[in-house]
Amino acid sequence: MSATVLTAPQSILTEEAHAKINLYLHVTGKRPDGYHLLDSLVVFAGAGDRLTYFPDSTPLTLELGGRFGATLGADAAGPDNLVMKAASLLRAASKPGARIQGGRLVLEKNLPVASGIGGGSADAAAALRLLNRAWHAGVETSTLLQLAEQLGADVPVCLASQTARMEGIGEHLSAGPVLPDCGMVLVNCGVGVSTPEVFRKREGAFHARADLPTRWASAQDLVDSLAQQTNSLEAPACQICPPVQDVLTTLAHLPEALLARMSGSGATCFALFSTPDQAYQAAQHLAEQQPDWWVWGGALV
Repeated sequence: MSATVLTAPQSILTEEAHAKINLYLHVTGKRPDGYHLLDSLVVFAGAGDRLTYFPDSTPLTLELGGRFGATLGADAAGPDNLVMKAASLLRAASKPGARIQGGRLVLEKNLPVASGIGGGSADAAAALRLLNRAWHAGVETSTLLQLAEQLGADVPVCLASQTARMEGIGEHLSAGPVLPDCGMVLVNCGVGVSTPEVFRKREGAFHARADLPTRWASAQDLVDSLAQQTNSLEAPACQICPPVQDVLTTLAHLPEALLARMSGSGATCFALFSTPDQAYQAAQHLAEQQPDWWVWGGALV
């Protein structure tokens, strides 16, 4: 029995694509094929893109909107977009009896592009979740993870969008420590950083795998533990893009900020606060002081 292609309209569905933040990121080694091995604790913020599906009988298309959608241009919504690649993979993996349908996918790009917080990866993961639901594709989580691996190193961890430890080249996922209530401010200076160039600039020995507890009782305990870790890519990113250091310095001097660090390969940086309200208030103030920066503040998910 093959998948059924529907022509009758169905309900409009929406999926959130939350920002992925690396609280620490250790480059622990390098494989013979050139891929770097990582150890990272990943969390997800309330900030994110939003993917909406308008099903109909026309071929599936993607439209880009939101603050950063227009900057990408129409070509970015073509078949090479990770959202469209995710749709293609899911269609091929759908179970017999799935109700495959076309229509419009509208991606509201609220996150800066190529900014170290997994925007494109989160979008692809959201597409897998949304279309698996909309098409009644019946694809199990284990298979969705396999599809996610084909789309990129950060897509598997974005699939669940839950706190997780990410190792290997991103494919080895395990539960992270239980987090305390805390807040986060995210800042992007608007200058892109090339991930391959950041890795090429990295110098020195590899970092060891972090020793983490099962939970942190308070935001201060979390920060004390994270202070023993680092982001192996922060120094080379600052060398390539000095505004990243300016952002880190600004975040570190925010009242009540507990820790400032870069996420991923940059250029987005974050600061941790004891409460989401503190983070929100700090973000509001910072956005007024730095209108050219992208700033968000609030809770983790």
